[in-house]
Amino acid sequence: MALRFGLVGTGPWARLAHGPGLLLADDVELVGVWGRNTERTKPLATALAVAAYADYEAMLGDVDAVAFAVPPDIQADMAATAANAGKHVLLDKPIASDIDAARELTAAVNSNGVASVVFFTDRFASSSRAWFDEVGQTPGWRGGWAHWFSALQAPDNPFGHLSWRHVQGALWDTGPHVLSTLSTALGPIVEIAATAGAGDLVNLVLRHDSGAMSTATLTQFAPLPAVCLEITVWGDAGFSTMPPRSDGSVDSILAVAAQELARAAESGEPHAIDVNFGLTVVELLDQAQTQLGRS
Repeated sequence: MALRFGLVGTGPWARLAHGPGLLLADDVELVGVWGRNTERTKPLATALAVAAYADYEAMLGDVDAVAFAVPPDIQADMAATAANAGKHVLLDKPIASDIDAARELTAAVNSNGVASVVFFTDRFASSSRAWFDEVGQTPGWRGGWAHWFSALQAPDNPFGHLSWRHVQGALWDTGPHVLSTLSTALGPIVEIAATAGAGDLVNLVLRHDSGAMSTATLTQFAPLPAVCLEITVWGDAGFSTMPPRSDGSVDSILAVAAQELARAAESGEPHAIDVNFGLTVVELLDQAQTQLGRS
């Protein structure tokens, strides 16, 4: 039986990834959409050929699982409500914008025995997974680095108008992806050090339980000619750089995450990239935030 999903959110990520991805996924049925902006809810629901819900609780009554495409501070409370109602949750990163909310959400998921998956995009892309497998089978990695320079100010950036990305900056937006990727390639991160640059520019130094050291430099407001994403590990075998995604559009990658949540819900086995991993990432972000002295 297909896992019946409700979608929370009507912004660009819901339109580009979650909505079409849930329609693509096997063993999944998208039932309807709820959004904070009621003027956008019905058009998105119509485009997806599903119901538009005016009431979140009503949608929860009709579904088995909820996918979230809303800012992290909104997601944390709403996902906890869903978990307390016995619904499985497909979360976006970061799972919350502060450590207390992340812990409360994690406790709600764990205490109610529902399945959870956090959509760290590259953890579900086949090209990235092949690279993780290759890196994992190669001994002797000593470190790595990540450079993620994006440009929210670019006129064609679909996420440029989203205020939370401007307020919280690269540490909380692209930072979770980088922490997830580097911890997968080099082992769990046991120590983080952060220094701030101009604007939202942040430099991270990470120590992994494998003994490897890695660094990350992140900004959401790079000059357009400097926009780039590179994640590389180095060691006895030389260098290895994570390849660009070859899966096509992001909706097909979201579909993989939804399918894996459905399998976790059916089997009762926790997913490797569940809310507990999401909490670990928020704990690291919180440590970095404290060091940066930013509220």
